[in-house]
Amino acid sequence: MKATHRRGVYVHLVDGTYELFRHHFGAPPAQDRAGNPVGALRGVLASILHLLETGATHVGVATDHVVESFRNELWEGYKRGDSIEPELKAQFQPLEDALGALGVVVWPMVEYEADDALASAAARAGEDDQVGRVFVCTPDKDLCQCVREDRIVQFDRRKREVRNAEGVRKRFGVPPESIPDYLALVGDAADGFPGLRGWGAKTAGTVLGRYLKLEAIPRDASVWDVSVRGGKRLARALREGWEEALLFRDLATLRTDVPVFEDVESLRWRGPKPAFETLAEELGAPGLWGRATRAAEERVGSE
Repeated sequence: MKATHRRGVYVHLVDGTYELFRHHFGAPPAQDRAGNPVGALRGVLASILHLLETGATHVGVATDHVVESFRNELWEGYKRGDSIEPELKAQFQPLEDALGALGVVVWPMVEYEADDALASAAARAGEDDQVGRVFVCTPDKDLCQCVREDRIVQFDRRKREVRNAEGVRKRFGVPPESIPDYLALVGDAADGFPGLRGWGAKTAGTVLGRYLKLEAIPRDASVWDVSVRGGKRLARALREGWEEALLFRDLATLRTDVPVFEDVESLRWRGPKPAFETLAEELGAPGLWGRATRAAEERVGSE
């Protein structure tokens, strides 16, 4: 994806935790000189380098420094880090250190989640006149709520698919701003909350596609002006589970006030730090240093 635009720069915001999971399960295992697992870490670094090599100029990566967040206090069943494989969890902190050495801006989240940092960064970048487009680089449906027409879009780097506001509506039946309400009804197994009984993707998309917000859905299904199977049953489930629905929507709503950056220019990648050379050697992947320095040299030559 090209990183320049006639109206301004492109900003790429990457879900580092998602990338770490993806490479852990998709890349061959590897160890560093000390015998520590680094396969996922190496995979993420190579992936970010590819993004930089193909023209990305302004990049920020959000990570879950710890998996737990304020949401665990709101819902007991919310996702925790207990079930994460030790080999994967051991690479969380090293990834943050390695990205910093690569010269990439990193936001390690503790009280909030990586998704909140991405949502905050997208909102802030989207308000900046020098920004032409913001790419939120993750396929996670939670992040669909950040999409704003064609200005802030979701980018699935693995599939090379870009999803704008119309794409969100086509995929889920609702506009981006209704995604938290949609997730409140259907649930999110990855995050650990179940949604409401009987509500599936199709029915939620149809009903919310018409009414947009939970509060706007008539409590009596007989007055719904959309056709869904089992409307009375669904309306009853919504009435009986109303408080849970509101809680689940709160869980699914990404915060946009997390401190991330003051000036979008601070996201500009200016090359690796000297420590990255030693780190690449220790990872058993010295080629990462060569790729990073070449990308930085080409950047200087093109600016």
